[in-house]
Amino acid sequence: MKLKKVTVAGCGVLGSQIAFQCAYCGFDVTVWLRDENSCKAAQLRLDNLKNVYTDTINLMDKPEGKTPSVWSNGIADYDKFSKEDCLKKVEKGHASIKFETDLSKAVADADILIESIVEDLKIKNGFFKNVAQYLPEKTIVVTNSSTLLPSKMAKSTNRADRFLSLHFANQIWHNNTAEVMSQPKTSEEAFETVLQFAKDIKMVALPLRKEKSGYLLNSMLVPFLFSAMDLLVNGISDVESVDKAWTLGTGAPAGPFRILDVVGIATAYNIVKMYVKIPSFLAPYNFKAMAKYLKKMLDEGKTGKAAGEGFYKYKK
Repeated sequence: MKLKKVTVAGCGVLGSQIAFQCAYCGFDVTVWLRDENSCKAAQLRLDNLKNVYTDTINLMDKPEGKTPSVWSNGIADYDKFSKEDCLKKVEKGHASIKFETDLSKAVADADILIESIVEDLKIKNGFFKNVAQYLPEKTIVVTNSSTLLPSKMAKSTNRADRFLSLHFANQIWHNNTAEVMSQPKTSEEAFETVLQFAKDIKMVALPLRKEKSGYLLNSMLVPFLFSAMDLLVNGISDVESVDKAWTLGTGAPAGPFRILDVVGIATAYNIVKMYVKIPSFLAPYNFKAMAKYLKKMLDEGKTGKAAGEGFYKYKK
């Protein structure tokens, strides 16, 4: 089955990137949002992504942009790069993305539905139960969840054989990986179709044929971020020192708190909340203190880089 019509549910940090990348690659993209206010915020994110892609393409056309650390393979292969063609795809993709607040209309002819809403199992299952009544028979459903197992949501979709995970890394145009993870009832056909779809939107498709909480990337990343936050909330050290310990000690371009700002504080908070109820004698980290700290940041509007402030302040 060749997928063409894409519906993305949610347009947050990753939802907006997924929608833009799919449109950039020529797919027919509809974004479902809860209300008109959400549409306004989503439009701002997509407008910003248009600028990011344009700036990246212009940089890729210069000698300093042709190094492996700068080149964005999600935008173009090195040996097939055409600045003019890429800029045209940005303009066309940006202009083609449609918004819809009516869920039935949003998925009416979808070949694939990509769920990218809040990282909360109850909310995700509620969404899947609601959308199931509107989905065409043909639609494959995937979740972009960063930590939750698809088997915990499969029943709610009412199409377990066509449900699996498709998880993207942040800055999708540059960090162009897509983790495709099946659950016990996912059909081989659906799995192979989503693997091909990932390749069609210029991702490096990474297959996971067995469920694992955290998938590949987050199985390594989340404990790393937990370790950094644990050092902070227990008063061991401060944000900048922890980041410097990592960047200067390893040569990495960003420390854990810079990464958290890019991921978004709300996402970090929702992940931490899942661990708060673990008995303290079993928990390797101070999750309660982490949750309290992140909740305070959210209450103060410090939601991450996209908002201009998280652990650090950023120029808008």
